[in-house]
Amino acid sequence: MGETKRVRFHRFEGLRRVVTALVALLACAIAFGAAAHEIPNDVKINAFFKPDGQRAYLLMRVPLAAMVEVEYPTRGPGYLDLARADEALRGAIKLYLTDNITVFESDAPLTPRVASFRVSLPSDKSFGSYESALVNVQGPPLPGTMDLYWNQQFIDVLFEYPIQSDRSEFAIQLRVDRFAQKVTTTLRFLTPDGATRAFEFHGDPGVIVFDPRWYQAAMSFVVSGFWHILEGIDHLLFLLCLVLPFRRLRPLVIIVTAFTVGHSISLIAAALGFVPDALWFPPLVETLIAVTIVYMALENIVQAAKGTLGDSGVEYRWILAFAFGVVHGFGFSFALRESLQFSGEHLVLSLFAFNLGVEIGQIAVLLVLIPALSLLFRFVVPERIGIIIISALVTHTAWHWMLERGGQLAKFPFPRLDAAFMASAMRGLMAALILAALVWAANSWLKRWIAPDALRKKPTS
Repeated sequence: MGETKRVRFHRFEGLRRVVTALVALLACAIAFGAAAHEIPNDVKINAFFKPDGQRAYLLMRVPLAAMVEVEYPTRGPGYLDLARADEALRGAIKLYLTDNITVFESDAPLTPRVASFRVSLPSDKSFGSYESALVNVQGPPLPGTMDLYWNQQFIDVLFEYPIQSDRSEFAIQLRVDRFAQKVTTTLRFLTPDGATRAFEFHGDPGVIVFDPRWYQAAMSFVVSGFWHILEGIDHLLFLLCLVLPFRRLRPLVIIVTAFTVGHSISLIAAALGFVPDALWFPPLVETLIAVTIVYMALENIVQAAKGTLGDSGVEYRWILAFAFGVVHGFGFSFALRESLQFSGEHLVLSLFAFNLGVEIGQIAVLLVLIPALSLLFRFVVPERIGIIIISALVTHTAWHWMLERGGQLAKFPFPRLDAAFMASAMRGLMAALILAALVWAANSWLKRWIAPDALRKKPTS
C-alpha cells in the first residue's frame, strides 16, 4: 500500500506540474497577445486626394501598428510573412479604411475600389509627393524573404472612385480617431488646376469640404463656435460668475456685449497672427483664464458679503468683462486655429461666423441660467447667500485649475529679453493703451445711458 501511495503521489505531483506549466504558458500567450494588440499612443497618417477626369484617387499611408485587430501571418520571432499576408492585409484595409472613410461628390457618397496596396518600409520617403507615392504603391511588392516585424511597417493603399466630373464639389470624412490615442492626419488635395491644398488635423474633424462655398464655411463655423462655448466648462463658469448678481435686461446686455467684444478682438488678432507663437503662450493664457474665474468669483463673495453687489456695479463689471474677455478670446483662438484651414477662401467670414456661434451659445446659456437663478434665489436660498455659495464652489474648482495650469506654465523657460521680445511687448502695450482709451470713452457714454433706477437695486439677504 505504501508503494501504491508513493506512485499516486508522484503521478499527482507530475500532473500538478503539467497543469502549472500550461497555466503559465497560457498567461504568457495572453500577455503577449495583449501587448501585440495594444493600441499605439501616436499614429501619423499621410493621404492624397486627386480627382482626375472620371476617376478620383485617394492614396493613403497608414502604420500597420494602428491596425491591431487583424491577425497577420508571421514566421520566426514575429516577422511578417509577406508571401501569405495578402488576405490579412485586405481584411485590415476593409476594417480600418474602407469602412471608416467616406468620400462625397456633391453630397453623394462614392463607392471605393482598392486599386492597389503595398507594404512599405519605415525608411521609405515616397509620400513626399503624389507622383512618387503613386509609383511606390503600384510598384512590385517587397521580397517575401525580408525579415520585417509587422507592427513596424506601413501599408500604402490606392482607392479609386468613379465620379461625374473632376470639377465637382468633393468632401471626405476620415473616422480614424480610434486608430491610436493621438492620430495626426496630413491630407493634400490636388485640384485639377494643379494647385495643392494641405490640411493637417487630429482625430476626426467631421466632414471636410475641400473647397467650401461661403455659406458652407459660415454654417460650419457657427456650429463650431456654438459647441465650443457649450463644451468649455471654464468659459461657462466665468460667464456664470460674470452675470450672477445681474438679472435685469439692460445690465446683462451691457456686460455680455462687453465680454463678446473683448473676446472678438483677441480672437481675430490671434487668428491673423498678431500674437506670440511661442510654446509658453497657450499655457499662459489657460492659466490667466483660471485666474479670471477665481477673481470674479472672489469679488462676488466679497461684494455680496458687504451687501454692495447688484446692478449698481454694472459700470465696473462691464470693464472687467471686456478685459477678461480679451483673455478668453485667446483661449477661443486655440480651438479655432486648427479649424481655420477648413475655411477655404472665406477666412474673414469664418472668423465672424465662429464669433456668432459663440454669441448664440452664450445667449442659449443665459436663457437657461437667468431664469434658473431667479427661481433658486426666490424659492430655495436668499440671493446674497446663494451668490456666496455658488461663487465659493466656483472658486474651489478654478483654484485647482489655476494651480495645475500654472504648474504646466512653470515648465517653460522665461522668454529671453531680446529685441524681438521687446518689440512684441511694445506692440502689445500700444494695443492695450488704445483699448484703454476706447474703454474710457465708452464708459463715459454708458454712465449717461444707464437708467438711474437700474443702479439702485441691491441683492436682498
